[in-house]
Order: sequence, then C-alpha cells, then structure tokens
Amino acid sequence: MGSVFPVITVPLDAPEEYELISTKGGFWFRDQNLGLCLCKEAKLNTGEDWAEKIASELCALLRLPHAEYELATYNDKRSIISRSFVPEGGTLILGNEVLAPIVGDYPKNPKDLSRHTIDIVFSAIKESSIQLPREWTPPEGIRTAVDVFVGYLLLDAWVGNSDRHHQNWALIKYKEPSAKEQTTYLAPTYDHASCLGRELRDEDRYQRLTTKDAGYSIKVYVKQKCLSYFYARVGDKKRLKTFEVFCEVAGRYPHAASVWLDYLAKVSLSDTLDLFSCIPSDRISETAIKFAQKVLELNQCRLLDLRNIQ
Repeated sequence: MGSVFPVITVPLDAPEEYELISTKGGFWFRDQNLGLCLCKEAKLNTGEDWAEKIASELCALLRLPHAEYELATYNDKRSIISRSFVPEGGTLILGNEVLAPIVGDYPKNPKDLSRHTIDIVFSAIKESSIQLPREWTPPEGIRTAVDVFVGYLLLDAWVGNSDRHHQNWALIKYKEPSAKEQTTYLAPTYDHASCLGRELRDEDRYQRLTTKDAGYSIKVYVKQKCLSYFYARVGDKKRLKTFEVFCEVAGRYPHAASVWLDYLAKVSLSDTLDLFSCIPSDRISETAIKFAQKVLELNQCRLLDLRNIQ
C-alpha cells in the first residue's frame, strides 16, 4: 500500500486565465513545482476528482502517454489540477478542429456527433505526418500514432470512460528548437473523469453490488452503461459502447491491440486497490472503491478474453 496522494492547495489569487474550451471550465495558473497547470473544480458528489486521479495512475500502469493529474482544493472546494502537456510555443489542435477540414459539414454542436466514427477518426490519425506523443518512449511494438490511440481506447473500455468526444483527443503542433518546420504529434490521453461509476450514488452502487436482480447488476452496468462517443456509421443515433469500440479497432489493428492487452494483463487487482487506498478517505467511500474495483475486474476479464479470439 502506498502513501496517500497529496492534496495541493491552490491559492485564491492563483487564476491567470480562465479555460474557455472545456465544458467544465476551470482556470490556468502556475504552480511553483509543476509549472503551468489547469485547475478544475469537481462538481459536488460526482467523484470527478478521484476518478480523474485514478484514471491517470492506471494510464501509468499501462505505459500510456497521459496527462498527469493531482488532487487539489481551491476556495475550500475539491478540485483536480493537471500540468500542461503542450510545450511553450506549441498549439493544441482538438479533435473537432482536426476533423472539420477533412469532413464536410462537420458539426460544431457537441450533441450532433454521428460523424465522430471510428473510420473518420482513424483516417485522420493515420496521416503519416502525425508522430508519437512528444517526449514519450513507446513500448516495443508500438510504432505509430494509430497504435497509441488503440491504447487510449483500451483504457476507455477498461475504466468505462464515456467522455472520449471530439474535444477529448487532440494533436499538438510544435516547432522543435533544432527544426525548420513544425511537427505534429498525437497528444497524450486526457480528461477521463467520466469513468468507474463515479457518477452513481453510493445507494445505487450498493444495490448493484448486492442485488439478485440480474437486470440491475453491476454486470449490466458494465455492459450497457459504459457508452463511448464513437458511432459505427454517420447518421446513427446510438453511440457505441466502449468495449465495442475497442473490439472494432482490435480487429483492425491486432498487433497494437495485443501489445496493450499484454500490459493490461500485468495489472493485478491488488495493484488497482493500492491506488484507491491512496485516495484520501474524505474523497471516496468504501462502497465507491468496491464498485470501481469491480468495474475494473469485469472489464479486464472481458478485454483479456479477446486474446483467445484473435
């Protein structure tokens, strides 16, 4: 068991610039140790803070390039902060900005995202000029931006991340000091707070953990409630589930999927429980931990079963 994750107190006079892109708001400030950071308040009773922190630690276990998150308080409110992964002088190009020039009439309205399909997104990321995330050493066998993005989708399927919409993946354009032109990199994975059943009340978690009603069990939650922001075809009304998305890309990119599944197989339940034990007890309940652990266990089993199919 590790030590409890630190909680950083953000000074009241810290805000330098308010975040206009994120639907969850927040502000940018400079931490004396971390540098430029984004601070976002966790909505009351949502678990956004612990879910984001746990997801980032799970990324580390999988060796995925990821935004680093720390628990925080601002104005006596639970918050989460993340150090900027965009180098000074670099530009973050969000997914919708990537897709708009190549997809006719790509929607700006986040409620109309049926063009956010696997085919369309992967055709954009497959562009040969897009490099691996900057300053990241890939595992053996991971060679392209697409290979890395397959890992992002495995993470989504494992934790049940329901927020990989077109502003929650991105590219980074940056001119290295020794280069003549800008290079385009895949951005690290970020914004995973909508996962692990953090949106549920403890009463609901407990009922799903203990019910004899098969239609209301945690297995049903894992199989039916973990929706992605990907669609199978343009014009579809229903979003694909996170597990369905990974199954689809695993069929297309079996080698990359195999690499990430191998890393997933190395993560034990005790590894993940150790992470939850590092969350301060006033931020997460035992019931929430049990539920999230079960989500990880069930999804891990489903994902690793895919290795027997390939």
